[in-house]
Amino acid sequence: MSLYRSIIAGLWLLFVAYWAVAAVGAKRDAGSRLWRGGLGLRLVLILLIATMVRSPSLRGFLTETQRSASHSDIFGWTGVALCVLGFGLAIIARWHLGRNWGMPMSRKEQPELVTSGPYSLIRHPIYAGLIVAMLGSAIGVNILWAVMIVPVGGYFIYSARREETLMLQLFPEHYRAYMARTGMLAPRLFWRR
Repeated sequence: MSLYRSIIAGLWLLFVAYWAVAAVGAKRDAGSRLWRGGLGLRLVLILLIATMVRSPSLRGFLTETQRSASHSDIFGWTGVALCVLGFGLAIIARWHLGRNWGMPMSRKEQPELVTSGPYSLIRHPIYAGLIVAMLGSAIGVNILWAVMIVPVGGYFIYSARREETLMLQLFPEHYRAYMARTGMLAPRLFWRR
């Protein structure tokens, strides 16, 4: 295994470990209505990813693609850089959320609107960071990651829209103004004051 592939695998392991440890101090969920609403979608997404990973024809295609493509060090190190950028964004965003962090589409007791750090530019920087990290993994390790970006990215957009509906109910005026000046998954380049 090349050095950049080992680094990318290590970054994913460190990210998962950090995420598990950081979840310990989060506020309790106020209710599971939103979470239950997305349970079916989550199960379909997990089954779709498991099917793609286990599919012999897909694995054969990906293996052939990897063998025939000259995978240069430039691609490998570009993948590492994107993974570092993506995980960095997600971790900084998680840190800014503090105890307000929760599973996608969950509602916290005594919610607060966080607009500092990466949230000053992007409404969902954790999702954006993970998409960038998956893109880095696709470039640096295997195209299978690019295939998974589609269902996972779709799930993130679905979750973001559900979460925004809730935030508009909780913080109607503030969140609407926040939406006007920030992008969902990328910074908004132009906005009116």
